[in-house]
Amino acid sequence: MAESASPALSAWSNFYVMTGSSAAALTGLMFVVISLVTGRTRPSTHDGIATFSTPTVMHFAAALMVSAILVMPWRSVTPAGVVTAFIGLCGVTYIVRVMRRTRRLTEYTADLEDWIWYTILPLVAYGALSAAAMALPTAPGPALFTLAGAVLLLMFIGIRNAWDVVTYVTVVRR
Repeated sequence: MAESASPALSAWSNFYVMTGSSAAALTGLMFVVISLVTGRTRPSTHDGIATFSTPTVMHFAAALMVSAILVMPWRSVTPAGVVTAFIGLCGVTYIVRVMRRTRRLTEYTADLEDWIWYTILPLVAYGALSAAAMALPTAPGPALFTLAGAVLLLMFIGIRNAWDVVTYVTVVRR
């Protein structure tokens, strides 16, 4: 890796190459899955897709973007922190919108498990992402571990939620 702003960022490059590659592959798989089940869903399921499938793709995309940002050869960690904090804040805003959509669903009533995996845990992940990114210039060690945890949490939320959507569409909607 090229000389970066901090040896701490360089030490994390393999982690972020791995998570970024995985996030990109999982995003592609979500597109394949959605394409395969398109004929099985009714046109009125737009709210369900916007509430459950689209956020899953967004979590993978956020993990990919943060991973790409943190392997860039920044001259200082501050710009990387600013951009990453912005991504986290956008994620928090997006999840608040998802919460509103979830409350307005008419064809399906979200249960506690849905609320936890589709709104609460993502809100925690994006909040941690923002907080850690803001702390990156002053406390890079703990901030980098928190950023890694947030990225991993987004990946695992995405994997779990992708499975949930696929099983719902194939079993319940059949």
